[in-house]
Amino acid sequence: MKANKILFVAQEIVPFTVSNETSEKCRHLPQDIQEMGHQTRTFMPKWGDINERRNQLHEVIRLSGMNIIINDTDHPLIIKVASLQMARMQIYFIENDDYFSHTRISEPELRSAGYSDNDERSIFFSRGVLETVKKLGWAPDVIHVHGWIGALIGLYVKVLYKDEPTFRNSKVVISLYDDAFAEPFCDTLPESIATRNMEPFDVGDVTAPFNYTNFMKLALRFCDGLIIDTDKPDTEVVDYARQLGKPILDYPQENYAAACNDFYELVANDNE
Repeated sequence: MKANKILFVAQEIVPFTVSNETSEKCRHLPQDIQEMGHQTRTFMPKWGDINERRNQLHEVIRLSGMNIIINDTDHPLIIKVASLQMARMQIYFIENDDYFSHTRISEPELRSAGYSDNDERSIFFSRGVLETVKKLGWAPDVIHVHGWIGALIGLYVKVLYKDEPTFRNSKVVISLYDDAFAEPFCDTLPESIATRNMEPFDVGDVTAPFNYTNFMKLALRFCDGLIIDTDKPDTEVVDYARQLGKPILDYPQENYAAACNDFYELVANDNE
């Protein structure tokens, strides 16, 4: 199978957020992959410190209007979009007043106990991305997730959407960064992840407390490959990926885009 359609799910992207290794990679990798002849789509949260006017964000009415139910509570899903003219790319933003509009990615509290609903934030973002892609009618061959905020993408693709034609053949790759959060999620995370349309699932040897390490290990169980995008990875997560026999692209990569492109092809054709 040729990996022609690549979906990028990012935690942060420059110039919408501050410049760092993650945001720079998430800005340039989709452009480089697109210039190699692939179709791409890119999603990120609409954090509260993103200036809509300066970045010319506007709502996509035809994609907005859905609700994501978490713990029996409805949360409206709003989709906005902005263009990176020089790159000929559009960035889709997942927005919600409860989880993103008043949450600033620049605040250290995002990774601490100051945001006790980070588990729900990750659930909402992951499901919001997939529901929007489904509504777009665009079936990705590979989904590349950057950062813990979208780490549940693989789980939902393989469990909730396993019979959904849009994602039936999708492979999921996750990038590991030095972005650990300080406080563990609630022990009820598995119950929060489940939905009315999703059978209960077994988290296997990944158990509470759902700290960063165990959360990423849970994500890895439902991914098809790991890219190490930091020189300070969580070694327990990397060791777990090796135990599972997951394909791994090690850090650093001399030509990042080319290395990722080759890795997408490897993952897309694994077990074919």
